[in-house]
Amino acid sequence: MSKTIKVALAGAGAFGMKHLDAIANIDGVEVVSVIGREREKTQEVADKYGIGHVTTELADSLALSEIDAVILCTPTQLHASQAIACLKAGKHVQVEIPLADKLADAEEVVALQKSTGLVAMVGHTRRFNPSHQWIHRKIEAGEFNIQQMDVQTYFFRRTNMNALGQPRSWTDHLLWHHAAHTVDLFAYQTGGDIVQANAVQGPTHPTLGIAMDMSIQLKSSTGAICTLSLSFNNDGPLGTFFRYIGDTGTYIARYDELVNGKEEKIDVSRVDVSMNGIELQDREFFAAIREGREPNASVAKVLPCYRVLHRLEQQLDAA
Repeated sequence: MSKTIKVALAGAGAFGMKHLDAIANIDGVEVVSVIGREREKTQEVADKYGIGHVTTELADSLALSEIDAVILCTPTQLHASQAIACLKAGKHVQVEIPLADKLADAEEVVALQKSTGLVAMVGHTRRFNPSHQWIHRKIEAGEFNIQQMDVQTYFFRRTNMNALGQPRSWTDHLLWHHAAHTVDLFAYQTGGDIVQANAVQGPTHPTLGIAMDMSIQLKSSTGAICTLSLSFNNDGPLGTFFRYIGDTGTYIARYDELVNGKEEKIDVSRVDVSMNGIELQDREFFAAIREGREPNASVAKVLPCYRVLHRLEQQLDAA
């Protein structure tokens, strides 16, 4: 595909705008339609980014013949059904993490992608962050083997607010969203299958109806282990922090910053064309469309993560 890739973006909130900012740096791609729940707010976003078509219905955008691909930044509960709608309409699709909040739905998306041959990818951004790419390349070169990953995912979200501090219309989830990042990254970085997985969770929030604290243990077929702590009760510092303990060193990744065990900074600025993980993720999506290949973080490649999440959910429900 040599022509400009025409894109529709669904979900004009905090994360949708991150994608719009990222796409502005990518040649040969144009967002021509934006879909949002509230027409007025969506129009404001469209005006800011110079997008001509605005709608509150995904189907309106899918009906546009010029649309080649769709990026879904909508509530988790809609991801699978909307991804299926995009594929059935003949559109390539990138859905923000998670692919689904039920294993059966994720498997349905994967099956449909295989039958259509379209590019379908999930926003597992950690695969693309330069800090984690640096680690991955060291592993591939045989210079580093993970013995343990220790990960902390901490937010302060006792009310249902989004990343911009605005009320959210849906409820986020520690297991199916935030744990998905680390479960997938652990398998990706070790190159093995997750053969053991255990989880415990704290009390359920009285109004949000979700567990606000969770602890997960994983073991890879390589022998490496992972300990993941998650919280919506943590009042700072916020974010996800990864400690890689290996046979030849220790590395700590804080988003796009990487240091060794002595807190000495490692320059990851030359790992890729950008330091923005979302931009790198989007570049991979569009490159896969142009080259007619399976992308990194394709729906098929990340499906094992959702199988592990399903097993963990079954454990938690039975506890």
